Amino acid sequence: MAKTMLEIKGLRKTYGQHEVLKGVDCSVEEGEVISIIGSSGSGKTTMLRCVNMLEEFQGGTISLDGEEIGYHVQGSTRRRKSEKEIARQRALTGTAFQQFNLFPHMTAAQNVMLGLVKVKKMPKAEARVIAERWLDRVGLSARTNHYPGQLSGGQQQRVAIARAIAMSPRLMLFDEVTSALDPELVGEVLQVIKGLAADGMTMLLVTHEMRFAFEVSSRVIFMNQGVICEEGDPKEMFVKPKTARLAEFLKTSSFN
Repeated sequence: MAKTMLEIKGLRKTYGQHEVLKGVDCSVEEGEVISIIGSSGSGKTTMLRCVNMLEEFQGGTISLDGEEIGYHVQGSTRRRKSEKEIARQRALTGTAFQQFNLFPHMTAAQNVMLGLVKVKKMPKAEARVIAERWLDRVGLSARTNHYPGQLSGGQQQRVAIARAIAMSPRLMLFDEVTSALDPELVGEVLQVIKGLAADGMTMLLVTHEMRFAFEVSSRVIFMNQGVICEEGDPKEMFVKPKTARLAEFLKTSSFN
């Protein structure tokens, strides 16, 4: 039986009077690749950011490997965990964002090494070996000593992915990683993610690339107005959607 890695129960998130997530329930099993799709404002990215506590949430629980993330809940009392504890939990996930967030004064290898040296206290020589291995894995072995300004957008995003994966996260989160790229660079980044999926990495992806979601996902979650409207096998959902809202969304998306 597959092990449940991530479990989200009754997740609620509000900004002032606006409720963005309205009681979301979902789980991710080890080795699954789950794509979260939906219109802008449906709560996709907010849910992802709650998983690694980049966003606080007001209700529900998120558990990773059986450990509650972000909060202690005892009876009716709910308290935020210490920043040190949250930082430890956050390190269990790796995140690649829309923006690459690379340090411009550091080479590709130095960007990948930084977390290994600063957070994991790894010797630089050992960190360098790991950085070079992951840069090779994402097709950038010839660019290890290049600075971000010398790399294309697609190459920078691949460095960012290598940096996140080098930390050996239990779960990898991708937030619209191709949306800031020129169309001709999208394919090279998606190919890297496909390779990671083939290796069995557990991933949760927010994406607007419908064809990619169809091909790579073991399961797809369709969000609408802060709730999960439909979920299942992409081969079934994309061909025979059960809800009118998903059918409408797919008609206006890039999937055809």
